[in-house]
Amino acid sequence: MYKVAKFGGSSLANAEQWKKVKAIIDSDEDRHIVVVSAVGKSNPKDHKVTDLLYLIYQHHKYHIEADDLFKEVEEKYLSIKRELGLKVDIESDFAEIKERLEKNQISEEELVSRGEYFSAKMMADYLGFDFVDAKELINFDYEGQVVEEETIDCIERAVSVHDYFVVPGFYGSYPNYKICLFSRGGSDVTGSYMAKGAKADLYENFTDVPGFYMADPRILKSPRHISQISYDELRELSDMGACVLHEETVLPLLEEDIPILVLSTDHPELEGTWVKKQVTGRKHLVTGISGKKGFLALTFQKKRSVGKLDILLEVLSVFNQYHVPVEHLPTSIDTFSVVVEKSNIEEKYYDIIADLKKNPGILSINEDEDLALIAVVGSNLVHRIGASGEILSVFGKEGINIKFLDQGLEEYQILAGVSEKDFETSIQALYTRFAHEKITAEA
Repeated sequence: MYKVAKFGGSSLANAEQWKKVKAIIDSDEDRHIVVVSAVGKSNPKDHKVTDLLYLIYQHHKYHIEADDLFKEVEEKYLSIKRELGLKVDIESDFAEIKERLEKNQISEEELVSRGEYFSAKMMADYLGFDFVDAKELINFDYEGQVVEEETIDCIERAVSVHDYFVVPGFYGSYPNYKICLFSRGGSDVTGSYMAKGAKADLYENFTDVPGFYMADPRILKSPRHISQISYDELRELSDMGACVLHEETVLPLLEEDIPILVLSTDHPELEGTWVKKQVTGRKHLVTGISGKKGFLALTFQKKRSVGKLDILLEVLSVFNQYHVPVEHLPTSIDTFSVVVEKSNIEEKYYDIIADLKKNPGILSINEDEDLALIAVVGSNLVHRIGASGEILSVFGKEGINIKFLDQGLEEYQILAGVSEKDFETSIQALYTRFAHEKITAEA
C-alpha cells in the first residue's frame, strides 16, 4: 500500500509534537510522502507562524519595525532544531529572507510560504527523507488556479525519483516560478494532489482531533464522532465552518476515488474518520451540523414589469465584477436576497451599492448584517419525508426566528439563516433533536 500523510500546524507546534510525527511515520513503511504545514500554536496564547509572517509583511509594507516578530518566528524553528539535534542549515535561509525583505525583494506570498518551507526542510532531515520543494510540483496559472495536468506530471516524476520524501504544503508556483499560495488551510489540498499524482491507496490527514464530529466540540460537550463521511458531505460541512479539512481537499481525489482517513497526531490509535466517495451501512439520519456567523443579506425589490432572470443576472454581474462570492440566493416573485460573507464585501461595499442603485429595475435594497448560516447535512435525509419540517419544528420550539430556509431537491443539505445571537442555541437544539436519530424501515 502507498500512503500520503499530511500533518497540520498543531502536529508541529513544538519538538514533542515532532517526536509524535516521527513515531507515526516510523511505524508504517507505507507512508512514502509526508506533507507538512507551518509550525502552529504550542499553547492558546501562542501565535501560528503563518499569522506572524503575514503580520511581518504588513509591518514592513507600512515601514513599521518587525524585528521582534521575525526573531519570534526564527526562534520557533531554531528551538525545535536544537532540541531534536537536526543538522539542516536554516539559519542561512532566515538571514537571506531577512535581507531580501529589507531590500523589498520578496513577495508577501513567498514570505508567508516560508513557514511550510522550513517545516518541510527540517522534517526531511528528521525523518531521513528527501526534501522536494512544492514549487517544483504544484503548478498554478496566473489566475491562481492549479494546472492539474502539469502538476500531476511533476508529482509522477518526483515519485519515480524519490522513494520517501517530504513536501511543504500551502503553496506552489506561477508559470514565472514565483510563489503562489492556496487559500488558508490549503496544505490539505497539497496533500490531496500528492495522493492523486502518486496514485496513492490512502491519504492520511493528521490533525489535533480524531476526525469529524456531528457538531462543533467548542459549542457542544462530547458530540457524536463520525466514523464515515462522503466527499459531498465533507464539502458541505467544511464550507459551512467544519474546519477539520479544507473544502477543496476532495476535488483532486474524486476521479481516482482515493479515500481520506482523518486521524489524531496525539492519539493515532483512535478510530478517526474515513472520507469516501460512497458511504454504506450508516444508519443515522443526520451526518453533521455545521455553521458560520458573519454573513450579510442584501434584499432587492424589483419592479413588477422586470423579468426575474434578467434582474438576477444584472445584480450577480455586479458582485462578479467586484470578485465577491455569492453564498446563497433566496428568491420570491418580486424580491430576492443575495447572501455574502461580510469579510468578502466590506472593503467594496459602498462601490457595489452605488453600482446596484444605478439599475432602473431595482426599487429598493435592504440590508441585514445580523445573519448566521446553519447547515444540516446528511445523505440519509433523502429517506425521511418531511425532514425540513422537523428542522423547522426544532427552531419553533426554541422560539428562534428563521430568516430563510434553503434545501436541495433531494434534501441532501438543509440550510437555515438565523440571527447571530441564536447561532449557538440553534446548533445545540438541532444536535439534541438529531444526534441519535436513525433511519427506520418506515421512513
